[in-house]
Amino acid sequence: MISESESRVMEVLWTRAPQTADEIVAALAPLHDWQEATIKTFLNRLLKKGVVRAEYEGRRYLYFPMLARADWVDAQSRSVLDRLFGGRVAPLVAHFSEREALSRDDIAELRKLIDKLDR
Repeated sequence: MISESESRVMEVLWTRAPQTADEIVAALAPLHDWQEATIKTFLNRLLKKGVVRAEYEGRRYLYFPMLARADWVDAQSRSVLDRLFGGRVAPLVAHFSEREALSRDDIAELRKLIDKLDR
């Protein structure tokens, strides 16, 4: 639904909304080597997709997220699981454990989650 670059714009709006285009540019330009026009292009794409709305106030537009971050994370997570692991969580965890990408803290959190789910 939204690209990686567009998600950066959304992160700014999810952090604090509403914001003007200038505020969004100020937040993103130093972090990414993006020009103002690039960021405004992303904003316009998000408007067309309906995940952002704009309200005219005074001589500027205020931008609001219409997509909740939790809903976006859920859709992204489901997409990765479906595409790479057949929609199953266990192969995902196995993948990371085989590559020693799970820390002791990660394993402890997984144990707590499994214990909670077993109750």
